[in-house]
Amino acid sequence: MSAATTRSRTPDRLCAEAVDLARAAAEEAAAPGVVGEHAGAVSEGDRVVTHFFECKELGYRGWRWAVTVARASRAKVVTLDEVVLLPGPDALLAPEWVPWSERLRPGDMGPGDLLPTEADDLRLEPGYSGEDEPFPNSPVSEEMAELVEAEDAEVTAGTPSNLPVAPTRGTIAAIAEELGMRRARVLSRYGLHSAADRWEEAFGSKTPMAQAAPATCVSCGFLTPIGGSLGQAFGICANEFAPADGRVVSLAYGCGGHSEAAIMPKPPRPAPPVIDETKVDAFPLRPAADSGSVPDVPDEAAAELGHS
Repeated sequence: MSAATTRSRTPDRLCAEAVDLARAAAEEAAAPGVVGEHAGAVSEGDRVVTHFFECKELGYRGWRWAVTVARASRAKVVTLDEVVLLPGPDALLAPEWVPWSERLRPGDMGPGDLLPTEADDLRLEPGYSGEDEPFPNSPVSEEMAELVEAEDAEVTAGTPSNLPVAPTRGTIAAIAEELGMRRARVLSRYGLHSAADRWEEAFGSKTPMAQAAPATCVSCGFLTPIGGSLGQAFGICANEFAPADGRVVSLAYGCGGHSEAAIMPKPPRPAPPVIDETKVDAFPLRPAADSGSVPDVPDEAAAELGHS
C-alpha cells in the first residue's frame, strides 16, 4: 500500500473539524429546517472530506445532505467544494425504470394504440418470396426428390389385389380420418354460419379496434391460417400483446399490434363547420329603399288609387 493511499483514507484534521462550515452550506442550499444532525464524515482524498447531514424533508427518508470541503496544500483555510443531496444505505428510492416494451402486458392495448415490431423480432420471420431456393431438407427440393427415386422403398409385399388384407392407407376411411370426417356428427351449414357470425361480431371489421387499426389482419405476420372453408374469412391471432391473442379473428379485423405497424396514422381531420360562428355579419341600421316588397313610389301616384 502506497503512502498516497494511506493519506487519502485518513481524513484531514482541519477539513474534518469544519462541521459548522459544512452545515451552513447545507442550510443555504436546502429549505429551512430540512438539515438534521451531523451523520459523519468520509475522506475523499488528500485534504478532501465529505460531511453528511440527515435530511428531514418529507418524501426523502434515508437521504443525506453531502457537503464536500477541501483544503489546499500548506493552507490553513478550508473552502467549500460542493453540496448535494444523496441517498443513504436505507434511502427510499424510486423503482428502477423499465422500458415500455417490457412493461406492456396482454390486454393493455386499446383502440388506436400501435405496437411497432422490431426488425429482429423473434416472433416473425421472412416469408417465402420465391426468389430463394428451398432448403435442402424441404420436400420440394431437388436433393430430396433424387433421394426418394434412389431409395425406392418397398411399401407393401405386392399389389393390393394379391394382399390378404387391404391396406388401411389409401382407403376412403383413411382419407376421411385424416380430414377429420370420421365422427358421428359434424358441423352443419347452419352451425357453421352461426359460428362465423359470432366471430365476426366479436373480432370483425366493424369493431372500434378494427376501425382504428392501421391495417387488417390479412396482411399481418401474426395471423395463423386455419383450414376448411372458414379459412377464407378467418384466422387465429398469435400476437401475445394483441387483444385477440389466441382468438379466431376476421381477416378484415385489425389492431395496433399489426406486424408492419411502424408509424402512427394521421389523426382524422374534422369536417369544416356548416355555420361559421367565428365571423361577424354586418347588417345596415336602416333597410335599403329597394329591399321591401312594396315599390318606392311618390305619394301623388298612390293618391290616384284612393284611400280607405
